[in-house]
Amino acid sequence: MDVEALYNQYFHDILLFLQSLSGDASLAEELTQETFFKALRSVNQFRGDCDVRVWLCQIAKNLWLTHCKRQNRYTGEEVPETHADTGVSVEEHLADAEQAMAIHRILHGMKEPQKEVFSLRVFGELSFRQIGDLFGKTESWARVTFHRAKLMIIDALQEESK
Repeated sequence: MDVEALYNQYFHDILLFLQSLSGDASLAEELTQETFFKALRSVNQFRGDCDVRVWLCQIAKNLWLTHCKRQNRYTGEEVPETHADTGVSVEEHLADAEQAMAIHRILHGMKEPQKEVFSLRVFGELSFRQIGDLFGKTESWARVTFHRAKLMIIDALQEESK
């Protein structure tokens, strides 16, 4: 496997993924560089049983979680069940820049794994299957987790508009 070709092909994707998680461009760039460094060191361990992008995102996610643990930002607490879907499309809200900023603020305050699953789906444009693979869970788990995150965001947006 040619690591330079991987770097050229996936650098931007991994950078955007990490920016969506961190909200910090310089931290995302640093973690992206570290992701490819780790990939270079462990390229012989890649079994090929998943997409290369998924493998790189998993490395990036682990680096991000390590960073968060060092910063005492990650608590590991589960988010409680939310209300029923109101039919409001979160994707539609992202089109409006002001709403997008509100969604980013809400997302920043969310707990894992909903925060990351939502980011992977909306900003990283990963399929539910890829997200499930990243977490070592099923595609259905990824769908349910995304749905719960979406409901949390909708509820928070409705609270802000009151």
